[in-house]
Amino acid sequence: MALPYLFEFWAMDHQIPPEGEWRTWVVMGGRGAGKTRAGAEWVRAQVEGARPMDAGACSRVALVGETVDQVREVMVFGESGILACAPPDRRPVWQAGRKRLLWPNGATAQVFSAHDPEGLRGPQFDAAWVDEMAKWKRASATWDMLQFGLRIGTRPRVCVTTTPRNVGVLKDILQMDSTVLTHAPTEANRANLAESFLDEVRARYAGTRTGRQELDGILIDEAEGALWRPSILDGGRCEAPDVAELDRIVVAVDPPVSGHAGSDACGIVVVGARTRGSVQDWRAWVLEDASVRGARPTEWAERAVSAMERWGAGRLVAEVNQGGNLVEEVIRQVAPLAPVTKVHARQGKVARAEPVAALYEQGRVRHSSGADLAALEDEMCAMTAQGFEGRGSPDRVDALVWALHEVMVAPASKWRDPRVRTL
Repeated sequence: MALPYLFEFWAMDHQIPPEGEWRTWVVMGGRGAGKTRAGAEWVRAQVEGARPMDAGACSRVALVGETVDQVREVMVFGESGILACAPPDRRPVWQAGRKRLLWPNGATAQVFSAHDPEGLRGPQFDAAWVDEMAKWKRASATWDMLQFGLRIGTRPRVCVTTTPRNVGVLKDILQMDSTVLTHAPTEANRANLAESFLDEVRARYAGTRTGRQELDGILIDEAEGALWRPSILDGGRCEAPDVAELDRIVVAVDPPVSGHAGSDACGIVVVGARTRGSVQDWRAWVLEDASVRGARPTEWAERAVSAMERWGAGRLVAEVNQGGNLVEEVIRQVAPLAPVTKVHARQGKVARAEPVAALYEQGRVRHSSGADLAALEDEMCAMTAQGFEGRGSPDRVDALVWALHEVMVAPASKWRDPRVRTL
């Protein structure tokens, strides 16, 4: 029964190593696109000979992941890992104490963590499999140490399997003449994925930056002149303080012009702030993105009021440019006594967003690590000095901007009428 182990027969095009004199093969794709299987099968092809005891092209392999646990659980023992792919007569033995695999023909694969680049100093290899390097915190240092170790054999090579992210080391690797790339979206492997998973992620992320990156497997550079950079957002993600430690919590709403399936989303964002001491000591946290698409006016109003109750917010900030007094009337139908501040936009979206973006640059606004803010962050990264480069309208960003103006920008300025803010 050799057929199940003849990967060339079953493999998809992006899982087959390209021909040529390359040094690094990058398999870049969406979640579930079959990247791990491609890496595991490539390692098999390097270490296995014609017969179980015959030597292969390589005999000393480095397996590098973000952590040792991830290498072991995904690359070695995972459903698409090396052990699952190996024929019984060629299956390597896991030596836990030495953190390595040992094949019947004497080839070895040693495990390394990207948290410890210095662990790669000293050992030498003739092949390496690197997994999900785009999310490593010390990717550049780890990659450099690995390159110095790839110094034995006739043609040392690396297979990199990763979902793309806009990180320097990955972009540098892709620009090298010795690198080859194969690419596939999540859809390419749909035969091996649950249909419910595909339906859910398509509905949630189709057309967003997150979807293009995590599903289409496309490396997205920062938009030119972007007000927010992914590195700033990633670096500012943390656990939010307890609600009792916050001085103010507000819910901001950017209502759509109409309420039907094809209308823009209603931006609803919850922000909390600690405004003690001098203005420079003030800090804010984005706690939730409760935005909703295709909702009728009473539905988005109920969602906004529900967010207020959930977080104990003291005020609801609503932009009234589109609906005028009707916006407040809709909210009053749901919660007659809700404290509402109406805001009018006199400036353009970019002008309103710039002072808020400056707060992020100063490290004074953080995103809660416990919240799903992916869609909001996609919109933020598509906001540039020339305007919004994303699809549709940046309703989530608008709500975010209003919320942060209410808790951070406005209190630091003097206003003639606190009931109506004009920006």
